Amino acid sequence: MTKHAPKSRASARALPLNQILAGDCVEVMKKLPANSVDLIFADPPYNLQLKGELHRPDNSRVDAVDDHWDQFGGFAAYDRFTRNWMAAARRILKPDGAIWVIGSYHNIFRVGAELQNQGFWILNDVVWRKTNPMPNFRGKRLTNAHETMIWASKSENAKYTFNYEALKSLNEGVQMRSDWVLPICTGGERLKDKDGAKAHPTQKPEALLHRLLIGSTNPGDVVLDPFFGTGTTGAVAKMLGRNFIGIEREQAYREVAERRISRVRKLDNEALATTKAKRAEPRVPFGQVVERGMLRPGEELFSMDSRHKVKVRADGSIVGHELKGSIHQVGAALEGAPTCNGWTYWHYRREGKMVPIDMLRQQIRAEMEADKGRPN
Repeated sequence: MTKHAPKSRASARALPLNQILAGDCVEVMKKLPANSVDLIFADPPYNLQLKGELHRPDNSRVDAVDDHWDQFGGFAAYDRFTRNWMAAARRILKPDGAIWVIGSYHNIFRVGAELQNQGFWILNDVVWRKTNPMPNFRGKRLTNAHETMIWASKSENAKYTFNYEALKSLNEGVQMRSDWVLPICTGGERLKDKDGAKAHPTQKPEALLHRLLIGSTNPGDVVLDPFFGTGTTGAVAKMLGRNFIGIEREQAYREVAERRISRVRKLDNEALATTKAKRAEPRVPFGQVVERGMLRPGEELFSMDSRHKVKVRADGSIVGHELKGSIHQVGAALEGAPTCNGWTYWHYRREGKMVPIDMLRQQIRAEMEADKGRPN
């Protein structure tokens, strides 16, 4: 279901769009207007609970997540942290908004429970399977080759955005599944600091955010990331014509993110367009084609294999083979089928060529879209 709810101009003006805000995410979110954000992508600390350094078999040190922001006094402290940031996030999320939270086995189950405690409605859990995971150097466990993302709407009845057809198109015409096979961030995409080390230990790949934003937002939506890091969410949002708000307390990460996002160019409107769900397209009665003179009463239509021929009547029905009715009813009767899409079944002749009548419907729809963009 794809929402196209009107956006509040007042709340949009009050929002610090396309900015990175410094400070603790809870305190910053408390200052933002309620019900003002379309989507939240949260990549909170994983609470990895690392004890001591991790080394490879050659005794070289692994650059693991041992930063101060991932240090908690225990599960109770982490749960309080999760409860506080999630409550602040829920307040600023629009009624039809949604949230994505990503985590590892260390924290995702605690995060998922808190989502439900606070009234979010879980839509999917997505397994991000890494094609190039970090190996398990100690050999005492399975290689941790995936992370889990939870997608949840603000409430059970929320009309959240889901661009089903766009994700299907992204997946070569096949339904998008809940297991996403993508590489971790490496090579030129991996940001480095002035010393050549990783700028951030858990930088997410842009491919992950691209798929997520295409599937659950529309151009112009506001996406908030309370743990902005080096700005993957902001970079992809800017490229895809979404607005972002980033919150990050670490100055070093903010500086990297600012430089990164400044180099991103927004795609043009044609490139931003995505495949729409057929049910979201405006309905066009066949009678409208007739009354506009695109097809004339008495003009002949032919089935796609030319076995059947009918005539168009002035009221938008068709008649032939002792049958009369709509383009769908007559087509179904002739084929002995329970249903028939008359728009693709019937064709008309122009300059010796067979043309599906659906071309006329698409022409009307294009005109309707153009009219929506014109000032009254």
